[in-house]
Amino acid sequence: VQLVESGGGLVQPGGSLRLSCAASGFTFSSYVMSWYRQTPGKERELVAAITSAGGTTYNADSMKGRFTISRDNAKNTVYLQMNSLKPEDTAVYYCKALSRDGMRYWGKGTLVTVSS
Repeated sequence: VQLVESGGGLVQPGGSLRLSCAASGFTFSSYVMSWYRQTPGKERELVAAITSAGGTTYNADSMKGRFTISRDNAKNTVYLQMNSLKPEDTAVYYCKALSRDGMRYWGKGTLVTVSS
């Protein structure tokens, strides 16, 4: 099983980034996919989630209207489009896969730095 995040980097405040998480080794289309983020000394927090078929999404309040989660089950990939980025969005972003019976897998993360 592998989850590989990509797309992180340095961006100026107000800018945009699109993160990708490529999955392999499990039935991607059967899993709820989520993005989390973590900064040093803080708990990992949920950013957004999307159901297995992509019909329902969830966004944390602080990111509503700025971040959009989507998935392409044909490509085994989940995305996080991040717009209007703020310095406080700086974090390591992780994707997570969760099955109906509680199996969960994590990626190793990708660093997003928002700074001028």
